[in-house]
This record gives sequence, structure tokens and C-alpha cells, in this order.
Amino acid sequence: MADVYRWRLAPDGLATRRQLRALGLRPGGQDVVAEVHRPRRRRGPLVAYLYRIEHAKPVRPMTPGRAAALAAAMLARRTCPNCRTDVGYCIPRSLGMCVPCHDTPAPCEGNRCVFA
Repeated sequence: MADVYRWRLAPDGLATRRQLRALGLRPGGQDVVAEVHRPRRRRGPLVAYLYRIEHAKPVRPMTPGRAAALAAAMLARRTCPNCRTDVGYCIPRSLGMCVPCHDTPAPCEGNRCVFA
């Protein structure tokens, strides 16, 4: 079982994934060595996993293929399925379409609504 520390009381030499990323590092396949628990009032504590900084590896460089795949994925997240336009922001999953399409009522023909 990994060691458990309270919020802000973890020893030096340990970092979360985000802290490693800010240093230009990644866990590199190492196991979690500790956890940090941040207490909350009415729910269970927030948990962050800690890794050893000295065992971390450098972040892999971005290749042209990975950059193209990331660009295509982000374009898909920004494209509205109704109006098929790039709206310039990631479409909220709760809406499933861009805000103008969501706020504009669809014209109805008989019993079914028709989207553009």
C-alpha cells in the first residue's frame, strides 16, 4: 500500500502528474509511491497520486503524426453536428451541439423536428 499524506504535507522529491508535466517530465511507467488526501466537508477526500521525481522520464517529443492526430481530434470537438461549422470552441457534451443551434428552436414538420 502506498503512503498517505495529508494535503500540502507530502515530502520533497514527490510530485503529481501535473507537477511532473510542468517540469517537462512524465511518470515513465513507475508505480505510485504515495497519495495525497485533501479533505472535503461532505464527501470523501480528493486523492492525488504521487511519483518520484528522480525516476521520472522526459516527456516524449511531439511528432508530426501525433500533431496531426491531435489537430483532427480537436477539430472534431469544435465542429457542430447540426450546422457542420467549426464554432471555435469545444462543444459542450451536455448540449451536443453549438450554443446557437441549441438556443434556436428547430422548425417542425408534422411530428418531427428538422435540423439544418
